[in-house]
Amino acid sequence: MKIMRRSKKERQQLLTSTIKENPFITDEDLAEKFQVSVQTIRLDRLELSIPELRERIKNVAEKRFDDEVRSLPLEEVIGEIIHIELDQNAISIFDVKKEHVFKRNNIARGHHVFAQANSLAVAVINDELALTAKANIQFKRSVNLNERVIAKARVTKIEDTGRTFVEVESFVNNELVFTGEFEMYRSKNN
Repeated sequence: MKIMRRSKKERQQLLTSTIKENPFITDEDLAEKFQVSVQTIRLDRLELSIPELRERIKNVAEKRFDDEVRSLPLEEVIGEIIHIELDQNAISIFDVKKEHVFKRNNIARGHHVFAQANSLAVAVINDELALTAKANIQFKRSVNLNERVIAKARVTKIEDTGRTFVEVESFVNNELVFTGEFEMYRSKNN
């Protein structure tokens, strides 16, 4: 069975609607889907003024979560929030760059990985005030330059005392690199 090649115009229309449906799709996945090179996808995006994946994630997050995150300004969250349900769960992405690593070995400084998890634990709280009261953390392996850390927060318990418990797991390519149990103080119980 021979596959019909799409015209450039048709491919670009499909590309636009595909990205609108799923702004988190990679250029590689798009290339596979449309059976063209990654370079062709990049040229199409450039022609159509569609930003690269990183910018799309940032734009979607800013639009979607600016009104939803109550406990801290969105720009104070370490990493980019890509999903949040207040008092339930949240996900953020953090790309490790040169400024986040030790120069001698390109390993990420631990406080960046912790800050991503901690700020996500704060952001998931449905309150104007959320502070970390206690944290039990464990680094499972070092994170390196150019790796993408995906942190997943899950609220496990909300007490009448104003304490909320949040579990955070951070992954690089589905490998667990960090876990944290955060006991959060909030001003009231919602």
